[in-house]
Amino acid sequence: MDPEAARTARDSLELVFHMSNILDTGLDRHTLSLLISLCDLGLNPESLAALIKELRQAKQNPSSEQQQRRMG
Repeated sequence: MDPEAARTARDSLELVFHMSNILDTGLDRHTLSLLISLCDLGLNPESLAALIKELRQAKQNPSSEQQQRRMG
């Protein structure tokens, strides 16, 4: 990656991180970078957002997640 493209990528990530903080998403730069890369590869952003929400819920309520697995 040439220096100009690298600087643009860093600036873009910094802007996305700032917006993420304003929206209080709790996502760090590394996670945002991974999510942006996945979107660039063609993954649906809404599906990724739903996945993040689901993972957060599972982390907050691990026992209910285990119960759902047993029942389903």
